[in-house]
Amino acid sequence: MKLDFLAPVAHQGPWASVYATTGPPDESSAERRELVWRELCRSLEEQGADEATVGAVREELDRAAPGAGQHGLALFASEGRVALTRPLDREPGGPSAVWADLPRVTPLLDPARQAPACLVARVDRSGCDYYVHGAGDGARQEGEPGKGTVEGRDWPLHRAASGDWSASHFDAAVENTWEENAALTAGELARVCRESGAEVIMLAGGARECHAVRDHLPAELREVTRISSHGGRAAGSDTDLLTADVEAARLDMAARHAESVLDRFRSGRDEGEPPSSSVEGVPAVADAARQHRLDTLLIGEAGADPGREVWVGDRPDQLAVRRTDAEALGATRPHQARADDALVLCAALSGGEAVMVPGDGSDGTPAGGIGAILRWPRSEPERQADR
Repeated sequence: MKLDFLAPVAHQGPWASVYATTGPPDESSAERRELVWRELCRSLEEQGADEATVGAVREELDRAAPGAGQHGLALFASEGRVALTRPLDREPGGPSAVWADLPRVTPLLDPARQAPACLVARVDRSGCDYYVHGAGDGARQEGEPGKGTVEGRDWPLHRAASGDWSASHFDAAVENTWEENAALTAGELARVCRESGAEVIMLAGGARECHAVRDHLPAELREVTRISSHGGRAAGSDTDLLTADVEAARLDMAARHAESVLDRFRSGRDEGEPPSSSVEGVPAVADAARQHRLDTLLIGEAGADPGREVWVGDRPDQLAVRRTDAEALGATRPHQARADDALVLCAALSGGEAVMVPGDGSDGTPAGGIGAILRWPRSEPERQADR
């Protein structure tokens, strides 16, 4: 997952980190939301959050209306204002509110939420209707980036029923129209894919039309394009089965990406001769983070190290496993924080990525649950210092 969206919260707090379920837009759900949100705000007050920040959280929650594809909300507030909100296309594990020196950002890396955005196109012979699913920025309205319509030529679209001498000529014109519309549709989908950041394309509609559009896509997009046998462009053809196909494609792409990252990590760690391009364990990863060398941070779902406490100063890169080391880096008010949150924020400031991976180190994943692929390898003296 790219982490640039975390820039507004990548500094010392304290921070209110809230994960809430929005639920469906019905009256009974609204009553439940009110009770849950009130309890979340009360929890922040009990943890010592200031009145202005709790008020800002409550106002943001009140504005959070359930929308299509949105089941929850993550928000981060400090000093009386909300600095970042992230609509969630899956419900959080449970509502939570944390008041701490650093924002609790690691739950955003949940494997289900690492699933990339999918550009869904409901295709017919004249064009398509499209939208981006799971982009992390909430439901889009018609005309906004990531949702729209492609309309090609509307004549001739249907073959001639007659068998006279002119039918073959007319049918050739129909075939040309289909191909032109497929090329137009593919060009627009390629543009939207680039602009929205979608990493998967799902085409739904007639098999011939979908394959024609895919054939006109650039080679790199054809490789990530899937065709669903469910749904289409006709009114009412959006089905739960199409949604299930989209979710399956997104999760498959996320799993492939995680496995690719793990392969890179294992290759770098298992290099026979130094320098090594992978590190594991909080001390080594924290050292790389201070030097802005994190290319990709790996966090194990079952490891113990993500919850380990580290010391952080005024800046995210004033990061150390001991307080005295943080002070030596110039931290005037070092404070303790979870290792996973501190490292994620440090990676965010240096343009790195973060991926949550399964395992706890017993199957080639990072020992203890924390590892990293480096931007440039570490030297043999650095390797010896970690031993």
